[in-house]
Amino acid sequence: MATWNSRGLRGSTLEDFINLSNEKYLSSGLAVIQKIPTPIKPIKIDKDSRHITLAYFDQKSTVDYIGVVQGIPVCFDAKETTVDTFPLTNIHPHQITFMENFEKQHGISFIILYFSARDEFYYIPFCDIMKFWLRGENGGRKSFTYDEIDKNYQIHGSKGVIVHYLEALQKDISIRE
Repeated sequence: MATWNSRGLRGSTLEDFINLSNEKYLSSGLAVIQKIPTPIKPIKIDKDSRHITLAYFDQKSTVDYIGVVQGIPVCFDAKETTVDTFPLTNIHPHQITFMENFEKQHGISFIILYFSARDEFYYIPFCDIMKFWLRGENGGRKSFTYDEIDKNYQIHGSKGVIVHYLEALQKDISIRE
C-alpha cells in the first residue's frame, strides 16, 4: 500500500498550471473542469496542528480531472517526465479502463504530458494512449517516446492561459467528426 507522502509533490507544478488554466476557462465561460482529489485514509494526525502526517491511499483514483467543455464531457490525467521516454507504468490499468468507458459514453479522454527537460506540453489523445498501451500488453515496448507523439498536439500558452489545452482538444474533436 502506497503512503500519501511518498510521492505527494510529484507533478504538482504541472497540476498548478492546469488548475490556473481551468480557472481561466471557468471565468471565461469556456469549461467547467474539476480536479479530482485522491481519496486518502488518515493514519496519523498531529494533535497540535491538526495536520495529517501519515495516510494511505484509500482507493484507486480514476483520473486527475473531469468536467465539461462546451457541452462535451472530458476527463484527463496530468503526467510529467524529465526524459524523452514515458513509461506506461505511470498509467494504471484502472485509469485505462475508466478512460475507455468514458469514451464509450461519448466523452473525450486524454493525457496532458509535460516533458520538463524540453519545457513542452502535449495533449495525448486516448486513441494514441491505447495504441501504446496495447503494444505494451502484447509484448512490445512498455513506454513511448517523444518522437512517437503527434507534435500537432503540442500545447502552448495563449490568451492568458498557461496550458491552453482547449486548442488541442478542438483538433481531437475535429478528427473524430
